[in-house]
Amino acid sequence: MTSVPAQGFQLPRLRVDRDGDWFDDGVEVTHPGVLASLRRGLRRDARGYFIQTRVRIPVEVEDAPFVATRLERRGAALHVILNDGSEEDVDAATLRIGTGDVPYCAVKGGAFEARLSRAAAHQLLALAEWDEATGQGTLRLDGSAYALRRGA
Repeated sequence: MTSVPAQGFQLPRLRVDRDGDWFDDGVEVTHPGVLASLRRGLRRDARGYFIQTRVRIPVEVEDAPFVATRLERRGAALHVILNDGSEEDVDAATLRIGTGDVPYCAVKGGAFEARLSRAAAHQLLALAEWDEATGQGTLRLDGSAYALRRGA
């Protein structure tokens, strides 16, 4: 339930830049505990990203709220390490190539998207087969082929 802020109270202006760094009114948030709390509290609905406390605090997300800093094959799975320090297997079917040939995948149980860092993108490229003639890529894992498709 959303409460109305007390008169004179201003909501913080929270923003996540394209590198996954958090800012509060333009000042980078660097305290590990505060960052962990913000990342843990992040939610998304039809109106956008937010953190719900006694009030709904909007969060402006420049690109994706998380960044995959490392991507590797672990047996039959594709595994990522995220900028919040968490690790998880990702569904290769959620991989897509966005604007500027930046790869993305679904993370956190499909609740969010992560942009692959330059390093993670190169790690993905090393795992994929590329057809130079068509510019299309295919990732093969555990007998399945996943097209690296371009999307919005």
